[in-house]
Amino acid sequence: MLLSFTLKNWMAFRQKTTLSMIATRERQHNERVVKLNKFQTKVLPVAAIYGGNASGKTNLFMALNFARALIVEGVDPSEDISVEPYRLDSTSTKRPSSFEFELLIQDNIFEYSFSVKRNIVVTEKLAVVNSNRKKIIYSRRYGKIDLHKSLEKNEHLKSIVDGIWDNQLFLTNAVSHKAVYKNIKELNLVFNWFRLKLVLVAPHSRFARWEQFIDETHPLFENMNNILEHLDTGIVRLGGENLPFDSLPIPEQAKSEIKKNLKKDDMSVRLNINDERFVVSMSNKGVVAKKLITYHKNQDNIEAPFELHHESHGSQRIIDLLPAFLDLSSKQQSSAGETRVYIIDEIDRCLHSLVTRVLLETYLNNCSTETRTQLLFTTHDNSLMVQDLFRRDEIWLTERNVSGESSLYSLGEFKDVRYDKDIRKSYLQGRYGGIPEIQPAEIAFDFVVESIDSRI
Repeated sequence: MLLSFTLKNWMAFRQKTTLSMIATRERQHNERVVKLNKFQTKVLPVAAIYGGNASGKTNLFMALNFARALIVEGVDPSEDISVEPYRLDSTSTKRPSSFEFELLIQDNIFEYSFSVKRNIVVTEKLAVVNSNRKKIIYSRRYGKIDLHKSLEKNEHLKSIVDGIWDNQLFLTNAVSHKAVYKNIKELNLVFNWFRLKLVLVAPHSRFARWEQFIDETHPLFENMNNILEHLDTGIVRLGGENLPFDSLPIPEQAKSEIKKNLKKDDMSVRLNINDERFVVSMSNKGVVAKKLITYHKNQDNIEAPFELHHESHGSQRIIDLLPAFLDLSSKQQSSAGETRVYIIDEIDRCLHSLVTRVLLETYLNNCSTETRTQLLFTTHDNSLMVQDLFRRDEIWLTERNVSGESSLYSLGEFKDVRYDKDIRKSYLQGRYGGIPEIQPAEIAFDFVVESIDSRI
């Protein structure tokens, strides 16, 4: 679980800014707030982030995306780090950008942080908190890395310390060595949280697990199609249409690379081509492809297939998000320890408010004091800003000041917000900030009508 995320000097956020998932003393919706008795702490399952256009909501999403990519994928020794410091004062561009994570993994709290400039990792630290004790696994300042005394004699780690490049994270380099990955649990757990548990969904991205819609053997296949039919899209179900792999409109070199990778591993490859989605896999008959298609009932009550690009943007967005919400709501996920944190930017893009609310309620109704999944999202849909859906400390606001600097704060910080207050109305009236500062003005449009040749 994500307990908190802190950033500083990143894009519009110049000052230290923290998004905390730690619950306040508020009592609303307590039945779904996670209880960590070991740490005497309660954790929220959801955070809804509001704010005007260009107020910093997407900057926050991009910060998380940047941090995850740098940790999981790393950077080539010859490349710069793609960091984006605050640009509206000359001193900030010369300072490092900082990122701090506080994570609950299994029964321990991990603190992982790093700060970077374009060509160097300035600081990095990993610590584990067990009850009242904190153990620093390693710390780094520029090129100097100090290991915990229990790791000082580890020859693999010592070789990584000696050979690490200035622009690479120690965590990323350490877990790339099999001996370290297998034997040093703390490094393994933290790296895998970023690699497997943190899922980011951008407004125009295709959620990676949509292939479940064409796998009739998948446990969620029937459930996904049942929900889709009830969301008033006109789609009765989705399925897969078999195609010859060689007929896919991709370069021959790409086809050869896909075939080579499929022979190496028991896996499938997802492709998005011209707004259509394909899954390529290996079978007894060789490499096969399936295209995702939708089915509607015609006037004779017979299912008629449609290409995905014929569907509305809203229907396509539902298809993108539905696997994520079913994954979040799955009781098997928590019991198997496969808890994930989803970060969705512009969750309401192309969706009717009622559809967005149904998806959110589906997730929240499956949350309890024992679940460990989390959902963080940005939105402009103020119809969702109601206390029968969210606690006050689950609603966050971003605001940009006159100098262009963004801030982030929770509605839970306002002490005079009663549990029965219409917070949506107060928000639109500007009582909490986080709304566009629109200046009334008369706007004149000048039109020039040119003659048009009637022959054209």
